[in-house]
Amino acid sequence: MPNNKGTLQIRNLSKSFIVDNNPLQILNDINLTVHSGAFVTIVGSSGCGKTTLLRIMLGLENHYTGEALIDGKQIIGPGSDRGIVFQDHRLLPWLTVGENVAFGLDKLKRKEKKLLVDEHLKLVGLNGFESAYPSQLSGGMAQRVAIARALASKPEILLLDEPLGALDALTRMYMQQELERLWLLEKITMIMVTHDIDEAIYLSDKVVIMSSRPGVIKKIIDVPLSRPRDRASSDFTRIKAEILEEFHLGTEYPFAYAI
Repeated sequence: MPNNKGTLQIRNLSKSFIVDNNPLQILNDINLTVHSGAFVTIVGSSGCGKTTLLRIMLGLENHYTGEALIDGKQIIGPGSDRGIVFQDHRLLPWLTVGENVAFGLDKLKRKEKKLLVDEHLKLVGLNGFESAYPSQLSGGMAQRVAIARALASKPEILLLDEPLGALDALTRMYMQQELERLWLLEKITMIMVTHDIDEAIYLSDKVVIMSSRPGVIKKIIDVPLSRPRDRASSDFTRIKAEILEEFHLGTEYPFAYAI
């Protein structure tokens, strides 16, 4: 049954850091609604505040003006309703794959925990690797474990901070297909930061384009393409050109560095 929770709202949000005793504005008057079950990507040049915005959504940044809400309730810190996958898989090297997926499920009984671990390793195609260690996995496999770990806690919203950026091109395309499959299967809200324009179009319902610092939302572009998406289609190319135009680029991409 589809999950009917997981709508996120950002209202009039601004954020500054103190640098050398002076305020440095990172985000300015951000307004964004991500409806339950949507897949939204956020793109923008390095330093525009994409990851800071994701950290606010996660509840790791609390000092800002405006509001960040989930299902109408203010975000006041991390919670089980949100999971996150980083660019670096951040698996604990001394734990097995199964133990990494189970990490954070301490409140469950052993049998329940094992069922969840088995379910989510199967979900990401890694059943049989329960006893392997992270050092024995490829980069793509390690990221699949990280995704399984994030999904095992049954979040309503999955935040993804450039999770495929460190992968080679072919593995990245495969993992994009895997993310889409998991999103369609799990029916949860996904919000992803990426520097890859093709990736944003391939995966998301909407692409949120942010300006350079201080980050503001320049434009939100709908991606009304049927799935699975054809990267070579004229509609795909048209949407890509529309996004690149916002960066005043022809066929080049914005600088591809993580914040």
